[in-house]
Amino acid sequence: MDLSKNPRFIFVVMYPSTPSYTLEEAQRKLELYCAYQDRCHKEVEEKLRNMRMIPEAIDHIMGHLIQENYLNEERFARSFARGKFKVKSWGKSRIVRELKQRNISKTIVQLALTEIDDEDYVRVFQDLVLKRLRQLKTEKDKYKKRKKLADYLAYRGWPGDWIYEAAKTHIP
Repeated sequence: MDLSKNPRFIFVVMYPSTPSYTLEEAQRKLELYCAYQDRCHKEVEEKLRNMRMIPEAIDHIMGHLIQENYLNEERFARSFARGKFKVKSWGKSRIVRELKQRNISKTIVQLALTEIDDEDYVRVFQDLVLKRLRQLKTEKDKYKKRKKLADYLAYRGWPGDWIYEAAKTHIP
């Protein structure tokens, strides 16, 4: 018997209910969440909203996390800048852009950038240029090669004048 053609049958789709948390459970869960990895305020608020916590509970938990030093934006920004530079070889402008998207203040962003040593910054840029040039060995058109190099470096947030100079110097 085809049930879809019989109007007497009604199909009910049951969705699993989202778990509910008490204030203490949510607080413990967020303590673990913040202890595992440095988080910014925006990430933690979003996590609490996804847990369907009411605004008063969010404020209470956020206050607790800040007071107990589970949540510290300066520490987050410094570790973010250090990590993205060392692991992903991002330039300062990309790091600044990403921190601004997370609503980190300009003062804290400037403090975070002090985590990047100037000599390391220049060395990483030069290494990235050479790495990308090795990847572009097969490209014959020098203009396409320059564009690909420039796009690669610009996406990672390196200074435009450095990119221009590297493209001009390495691809005559």
